[in-house]
Amino acid sequence: MKNSPNRLLGVVFGAVYLLVGLLGFTVTGGVDFIATDGGLLLGIFEVNPLHNVAHLLIGAVLLIAGLASTPAAKGANGVIGAAYLLLGIVGFFIADTAANILALNTADHVLHLGSALVLLGVAIAADKRVTASGPVR
Repeated sequence: MKNSPNRLLGVVFGAVYLLVGLLGFTVTGGVDFIATDGGLLLGIFEVNPLHNVAHLLIGAVLLIAGLASTPAAKGANGVIGAAYLLLGIVGFFIADTAANILALNTADHVLHLGSALVLLGVAIAADKRVTASGPVR
């Protein structure tokens, strides 16, 4: 794993998103599962229980892929990075509408775009030649 930036990033981001998902439940007591307004995680990121579950699922996928293999980590980083890019952009347009079922706010959009850039950047730039057994040197 230490020879693959994609695996390392998958494990680190996976663990962080799992932690964020769990911590999110500490601020969403009394918030509807799908609510356009939620609790503030770290005083800045708005979350609701659905948003927390999404973080848990994304964290699990990244962590499992990072632990599994370089191709799995590269694929997971790319797909989740692309999804975060889309969510980061679309989030700005749905923030004050009923479509905001994840209770997203501006801080969330910025974080999602930042995550997208890192995940996509590593997925595209690192581990260019991989096989089922790992990177080719």
